[in-house]
Amino acid sequence: SAASDVYKRQIYKLSLNIFKKLKEKVMTFVDIIDDDNLVQDSTKNMLLELLESAAKHENVNTDITEMSLSFVNKEEIQEINRDYRGKDVPTDVISFALNDEVESEISIIGLEDEINSIGDVIICVDIAKEQAEDYNHSFDREIGFLAVHGFLHLLGYDHMTPEDEKEMFEKQDKILEEFGLRR
Repeated sequence: SAASDVYKRQIYKLSLNIFKKLKEKVMTFVDIIDDDNLVQDSTKNMLLELLESAAKHENVNTDITEMSLSFVNKEEIQEINRDYRGKDVPTDVISFALNDEVESEISIIGLEDEINSIGDVIICVDIAKEQAEDYNHSFDREIGFLAVHGFLHLLGYDHMTPEDEKEMFEKQDKILEEFGLRR
């Protein structure tokens, strides 16, 4: 009936307004997950600033975009790598992009400009420390590199071909250099 359609629209609008208010209060661009306190707060704060800078560089609206950045140990990253990528070895960083196009995906009308969850970046702190030592630069530089690398993957960049690799690595280097994280 027409009355129930009006009622449904009112409920829908009310729900959107509640959602907007909640988002304004709690939404941040980067949600850091560090259940085992593997990374110091000063490094987390640096990474938040770095990812904000990277987002600005890539014209990402951080007011309506969110991602998570998680820190794990070698065992956890190996388990994730095995379960989701079929590779039973630890790795330095894994990205799960939520905006990859899927044919059967249903879009929610009205929420296109509300919130854009781009995905999750998971960094292995143990390997980041090892690589910082191997490459003879700071832990902050290495973990910053991994965070930006994962972030660019969430935006759709890849390094499967030499051309794509060149583009992605040039962006990474420019973002890190402008932020002041040099090798």
